[in-house]
Amino acid sequence: MNSLLLAAGCVAFYLLAYHTYGRYLARRLFGLTGETATPAHRLRDEVDFVPTRKDVLFGHHFTSIAGTGPIVGPAIGVIWGWGPALAWVVLGPVVIGAVHDLGALALSVRHDGRSIAEVIGKTVSARVRNLFFVIIFFELWIVIAIFALIIAVLFGMYPNSVLAVWIEVPIALWVGWRVRQGASLALLSVVGVALMYGAVWAGCFLPIAMPAVAGLSPVLIWMLLLFAYAGVASFLPVDRLLQPRDYLNSHQLLIAMGLLALGLVVAHPEMAAPVYVAQPQGAPAMFPFLFVIIACGAVSGFHSLVSSGTSSKQLDREGDALFVGYGSMLFEGGLAVLVLIACTAGLGMGAAGHGGGMLTGAAAYFDHYGSWSSASGLGAKLAAFVEGAANLIGALGVERRLAVTVMGVFIVSFAGTTLDTATRIQRYVVAELAEGAGLPRLAGRLPATLVAVASAMALAFYSGNGKGAMALWPIFGAVNQLLAGLALLAVATYLVRLRRPVWLVGMPLCFMVGVTTWAMVSNMARLWAGGAWLLAGLSGVILLLQAWMLLESWLVLAGRRQETAAGWPDGEPAVVDYGE
Repeated sequence: MNSLLLAAGCVAFYLLAYHTYGRYLARRLFGLTGETATPAHRLRDEVDFVPTRKDVLFGHHFTSIAGTGPIVGPAIGVIWGWGPALAWVVLGPVVIGAVHDLGALALSVRHDGRSIAEVIGKTVSARVRNLFFVIIFFELWIVIAIFALIIAVLFGMYPNSVLAVWIEVPIALWVGWRVRQGASLALLSVVGVALMYGAVWAGCFLPIAMPAVAGLSPVLIWMLLLFAYAGVASFLPVDRLLQPRDYLNSHQLLIAMGLLALGLVVAHPEMAAPVYVAQPQGAPAMFPFLFVIIACGAVSGFHSLVSSGTSSKQLDREGDALFVGYGSMLFEGGLAVLVLIACTAGLGMGAAGHGGGMLTGAAAYFDHYGSWSSASGLGAKLAAFVEGAANLIGALGVERRLAVTVMGVFIVSFAGTTLDTATRIQRYVVAELAEGAGLPRLAGRLPATLVAVASAMALAFYSGNGKGAMALWPIFGAVNQLLAGLALLAVATYLVRLRRPVWLVGMPLCFMVGVTTWAMVSNMARLWAGGAWLLAGLSGVILLLQAWMLLESWLVLAGRRQETAAGWPDGEPAVVDYGE
């Protein structure tokens, strides 16, 4: 199968879905017409609530939800062949992922920019709200600690990327400052991106390797610096650092994706992998684990935290939610398609084999994906993408060292946006929990930031090597997808209360809860059999929390079905407060 034809078909499908299904959801199902003032205007504080142009907000939102997820997931998922993985990253975003992201954004906008947990507390009960907060805090706790470790490891793998990644910070601060002074955003974008790519080119010749300091390994030193950066980025007003950095990163992504797309047009290699591999050696069952392993790029619970955490507080007009929420998810699906092609067709253009020598075609694919163990570990997961992407970009005549550096900066930068956005969202979560517990001092910007950073550091460093969060990593994927199902539950309860058709959300909800529960039960049995009783027990507790929330939500909604929804469709109030 020709990779260029596959990619073109996927892009056409995404565009059709955006202009038909996406518009229907935004305008008819959620009523996002742009006539109601958004929280960014009503609660404007120039710190978190800041009205933002939709193209700038798109950049922040997309780079925050992307991270390394749409790279790592497809790079593993193609072990079952390119067919199942491609089907999931094409259909998943359209009917589940983008519905999930747009729904979470709409709910938060209609509830003063509050988190998805606060919203379900209004629509169902305070007890469900508290249970939801436990899962959200747990997920973000792992994300912050893990991504600090991932970036530190990537700095060691790609030292050529270090200069360009860190120089983004002063460039973003400068761009944010100039925008507030009224300078042309278009001109600043050109200058900022030019400076960034100048640093990328310089990084090819100036690799930076962190030395050990005072007995601390390079990874630990990088992690300390990254935690400090994440804390500062979380504390500063959003338009000072986080927003302009993500905006510049979105341009970097467009350029990287453009290079991959142009390389695909020039090289148009055949798909080196089989369409379907029934039983890869040592791999778990494709169903349900494909839908947990490939999260970002199809659907991810973390996205609901971004939609209801930072993006809802910056939305200028309700109508912009279609572009920011639904459009970003489809764009991420497009990135996952390019990654999938790079890991199969691109890798087949030539890759160094484990036994030495250069392999091409199916031989290159099976050398990397011959067994589950051969594709495990962060380096192995990213190697197929970097090798394949460098081959595609190399078809344009770009020198290989530069191509690898561009991909390294691309990967690390997007991991960085996930780290700082997750830290900011955790600050919001701590503040909301503190307010609910009657501890207003802890809800302040500085105390909440310190709690968010310190708790993640405690998890990361409890083992002494920065890898403390890895102990929880085996259950993270399932917890993340469980959160997606629960976010869809919140959207469904909202629609039921407003007497809107719920089946467009209800079907994805049932699917995500079903496959995630199946995966968690299977994983729990494997962990128990392997002696990992703590992880198995945590999985069981999380499943019980899920069952509790689902049951209570069903009972509450069934008991209130006869209530009249206030204000739909003639003029739903900006904030819907259903009480307890």
